[in-house]
This record gives sequence, structure tokens and C-alpha cells, in this order.
Amino acid sequence: MNLRFDRRISPRRNTHIEAEIVFSGGREARGCIIRNVSETGAKLEVASVVGIPNTFDLLIPGHRPHACRVVWRALREMGVAYVDEAATRG
Repeated sequence: MNLRFDRRISPRRNTHIEAEIVFSGGREARGCIIRNVSETGAKLEVASVVGIPNTFDLLIPGHRPHACRVVWRALREMGVAYVDEAATRG
């Protein structure tokens, strides 16, 4: 029997939202689809995870940017956690 435990802190809602991954000080960007989202993170679909750094900003039209940290990666998907920007400033 294959048991899979869900370690998510908050429930996720399925979505299909076009967004943009921005990194290198805003000099580079990749389009993505947000496949599910919660208060603490999201699952993103991309053409390829190659070249996307472990931290970046997620830009969603009509929302403030989210600083993100990659939690897991597959070939065309990645799970991200939102970073508390206030805590990282110090």
C-alpha cells in the first residue's frame, strides 16, 4: 500500500493563472501557470525548470509580487513557498 502524506501547512485551491517568474534583479523572466495556490505557497508549471534559481519573485497580474523559495522541482513543475520578506530583512 502506497501512503502519501500531505505536509502542507494550509489547503491549496486548483487554479489556472498566468504569471511570471522574475529573477536576476529583474533582468530575466519566465512565464508560468499557477496550478494551485494557498496562503503559504503554490505549484507552478513552466516550460522547463532548468535555469530557474532557488529564489525569485512571482508576479501575478493585479497582485503584489511574492518572494518565493523553491521547495521541490520536477521536469516542468515546481512547488514554492512564499518567503516572509520582513523576516529576511532582519
